[in-house]
Amino acid sequence: MMLGIYVIQAIGRTTYMMIKARDIVVSRKSKYQQIDVVDTEEFGRVLVLDGLVQSTEVDEFYYHELLTHPAMILHPNPEKVLILGGGEGATLREVLKHKTVRRAVMVDIDEDVVNISKEYLTSWHAGAFNDPRAQVVIEDGRTFVERAGEKFDVVIMDLTDPYGPEVARALYREEFIKKLHDILTEYGVLSTQAGTSFFYPVEYSELKRSLEALFNEVSSFSAWIPSFGYSCSFIVASKGEGLNDLSEEEIDGRLKSREVSTRFVGGKTLKALQAIPEYRKHI
Repeated sequence: MMLGIYVIQAIGRTTYMMIKARDIVVSRKSKYQQIDVVDTEEFGRVLVLDGLVQSTEVDEFYYHELLTHPAMILHPNPEKVLILGGGEGATLREVLKHKTVRRAVMVDIDEDVVNISKEYLTSWHAGAFNDPRAQVVIEDGRTFVERAGEKFDVVIMDLTDPYGPEVARALYREEFIKKLHDILTEYGVLSTQAGTSFFYPVEYSELKRSLEALFNEVSSFSAWIPSFGYSCSFIVASKGEGLNDLSEEEIDGRLKSREVSTRFVGGKTLKALQAIPEYRKHI
């Protein structure tokens, strides 16, 4: 018999992962979702939305660095960045590491997630919310993009999975991707997490095809995220050059010139992650 508190989350349609928790820090129902912050045995503090682990204290940097830096590196001079989602503030933290950035706008629909993160997930945002270059907008991402009167160099989609709730799924459809393409500058880059292509290959393929129909270069890669229980897929789409065009030395050089410190992302790592198995190249 197992005693205690457990986070049991679906990682596929019929596959689940269980994480033991020590304590429930916050449990609140917002207008949009159930929000839980729990302290666990192996992953430290964990943010859980609607029963799904979003990020953990121990390995959040795997995900947030991979979502952010490949796209930021790919753009020659990213000054204006739009983040859709990202309530924890960790993607905002990574974006602001690039000294080229003059303005970073984070748009999240759930103010409760943002406020809880500010108070209880301080190691995630590391004060990024207080950076004078940062602007936080509480609004549906679709609404913000549709009325946007400006263009951005980089757009980062830090949303729930493309097979998640309908409010998030709508932001992965080609109709909305086209709107993101339109608000990007000449050499604009779009980065998105794409969930797990192993458990949800159809949804992953649909998203990748939508991006390939609109952008000049589309690169994809996956990395094991321990707290997710699967290899998480990422897609980077660019109006200019692609990730494959950059050497290890160029990747490291751009990080160094912008004074960006990382724990996961580097030239050798990114090049290795793009070397996907043969059978995955056709999905």
